[in-house]
Amino acid sequence: MANHKSAAKKAKQDISRRSRNRSGRSRLRTELKKIRALLADGSGEAKDKLPAIYSLIDRSAKKGFIHGNAADRLKSRLAQQAK
Repeated sequence: MANHKSAAKKAKQDISRRSRNRSGRSRLRTELKKIRALLADGSGEAKDKLPAIYSLIDRSAKKGFIHGNAADRLKSRLAQQAK
């Protein structure tokens, strides 16, 4: 347990941030699984949903759920699969 008031506040902030990061990262992974399944099926629906998943990836990188370079890598690989 924290010995100082500021350390207790920091621990509380860490818990809330951890849950926020976890839910954001989980949502991103779920959407990536969905789009990859659509790409594997070869349906035209996947290409319509690419801009939305790109937006989600960019927002996740901006909020720190994933690293910026990882976001760029994900978008590049999705674009290659969509070709």
